Parts: sequence; C-alpha cells; structure tokens
Amino acid sequence: VQLQAFGGGLVEAGGSLRLSCAASGRTLGIKDMGWFRQAPGKEREFIAFISATGVRTLYSDSVKGRFTISRDGTKNTVSLQMNDLKPEDTAVYICTLGGNTEIVTTGRGYWGQGTQVTVSS
Repeated sequence: VQLQAFGGGLVEAGGSLRLSCAASGRTLGIKDMGWFRQAPGKEREFIAFISATGVRTLYSDSVKGRFTISRDGTKNTVSLQMNDLKPEDTAVYICTLGGNTEIVTTGRGYWGQGTQVTVSS
C-alpha cells in the first residue's frame, strides 16, 4: 500500500491550507484514514481520524475547531482543511491508513512520505 500526500507549502499565520492524500495498492477495500504530523525534534503526533464511511471523526485538542478532515467514501482518499494556522502547526504532515480506529490513531497503519507545512509568524 502506498500513500501520497500533497498540498503543503508556506503560509502566513492565520492563513489556510488544504492537504490531500490518496492511497493505492492492495488496500483490500475502503479503510479508516488519518493524519499525523511531525515537527523538527518532536515525536510524531496524531491529529485527525476519519472512519471508512466518513461518519466518525476524531481530532487532537491541538487542532480541534481549526482543522477538518474529510474523505471520498468510495475511495481511499482523505483531505485535511487547515484554517487559522499558527507557527506551531509547522511540521511534516503524514497521512495514514488502517483497518480500525486504534490502528490508525496509534500509528500502526500504513504511512505515506508526508508533505511539509510551514507557517510564518
């Protein structure tokens, strides 16, 4: 399974970006997906989850109310709308795919290479 994230870039604080990710390969059906991020010198951090049907979502406290995860229910593709960005949101954003909520939110699913988001103050 391969995941490719894109849409990152440089944005000023208070601005918005939309990330997307598509999975390919032997996913064996529609799966739960999510996003993590990793800032320099820090551990990878879970930030958002969406179920295979798109009905259930979860967010970390650090992004709740600012970021929105969504997906195409017929494909293993996921998006992350990021609003009101802050310098502390600067990180590599990585999408993930897995068979259930625990696998995705604990980082034990499939990973992509990530896309860099830089927020200037």
